[in-house]
Amino acid sequence: MNKSTKPLPGHINDFLDWIDVEKGLSAKTQENYGRFLKKFTGWLDQAKLSGLLPHQLTSEHIWDYRVYLSRHSSTHQGQPLKKATQNYYLIALRAFLGYFVAKDVLSLPPDKIALSRPDKEKIVKFLTLEQLQKLFSAPDTATDQGLRDKAILELFFSTGMRISELTSLNKEQIKIKPGMASFELGIVGKGGRARTVYISKDALNSLETYLHTRSQHGDKEKALFINYSGRKDSPRRLSPRAIEKSLKKYIALAGLPITTTPHVLRHSFATDLLTQGVDLRIIQEFLGHKNILATQIYAHVTNKKLKDIHQKFHGKDGGGN
Repeated sequence: MNKSTKPLPGHINDFLDWIDVEKGLSAKTQENYGRFLKKFTGWLDQAKLSGLLPHQLTSEHIWDYRVYLSRHSSTHQGQPLKKATQNYYLIALRAFLGYFVAKDVLSLPPDKIALSRPDKEKIVKFLTLEQLQKLFSAPDTATDQGLRDKAILELFFSTGMRISELTSLNKEQIKIKPGMASFELGIVGKGGRARTVYISKDALNSLETYLHTRSQHGDKEKALFINYSGRKDSPRRLSPRAIEKSLKKYIALAGLPITTTPHVLRHSFATDLLTQGVDLRIIQEFLGHKNILATQIYAHVTNKKLKDIHQKFHGKDGGGN
C-alpha cells in the first residue's frame, strides 16, 4: 500500500466522487456524508491536525474525536448530540477509511472505529415467517372485509410499504393479467420520493380475489381499499386508523405479540430480505429511505442472528480443528 502525501481533508472530494461513481450512492447520501465529514475536518482544524496524513491517523485520534462528539459537540438548541447521531458521524468516517482501503492508501482500518452504544437501543420488532402465515390466515375470507384484509396484510409484507402509502393506492394502479407471477407498482412515498415496489404472486392472488368481489358489486370507488361500513355517500377510502384497528383484531386471533403494528410488517419485510443475504443498500431502495443511515437499524438484527448462530454451532465439542 502507498503512503499518501495529501492530508486527510484533501481526500474528501475524491471520496465523495468515489461513493458516487463506484458505490452508486444517491446525491442525498453524498451530501450527508460530506456534512458529517465536515465535522471531522472541523475537529482536525481545532486540534491543529489539519495536516495529518492518512497513515498518521491513529486509534488515539479516533478516541479524541469521539470524546469531542460526546462532550463538546451540540445541536442548534445547545443540547449534546444523541449517541445515535454521534454514530452517523462515525459511520461516515468509517466509509471514508474504507475509501483508503479501496484505493490502496495506507490508513487506519475502518473496523478500528467502534460505534457508541445508543442512549436507548432501538429494537427492531418483526414477525417470523411462521407468525406471518398465522396472521395471513386470520381474516375470514368468506366475507368481503376478510378478502380485503387478507390482501392488505399480504401487500404490506410483499412490498414493505408504509401505511400511508398503502391507503393512498387507487384501484386503477393494479392491472392484473392472467398468469402474472408478480407485479411492479410505482408509488410516491415519504417526502415525495418515487420508487418501485414489487407484489409477490401470493399477494397478487389475494388482490385479484378481492378486486373480483369489487367488480361483482359494481362499485366505482377510486380507492384500492375501501371501508364497507358507514354511510354509502361518505368517502369510502380506508383510513390508516381503520387498518390499525383491524390488525389488532387479527393479531389477537393469531395469538401474536400485541405490539405488532403495520410498521412491524414493514420491519418484517426488510428483515426477511436481510437474513436472506440481500444487501442493505438494496433494502434502502425497497423501503424508500432517503439515505442508508435510516436502514442501518436492520444491521443489528443480522448481527444478533450471526451471534446466535455462532453460539449455537461454534465449538460444541469444546475442541479445535
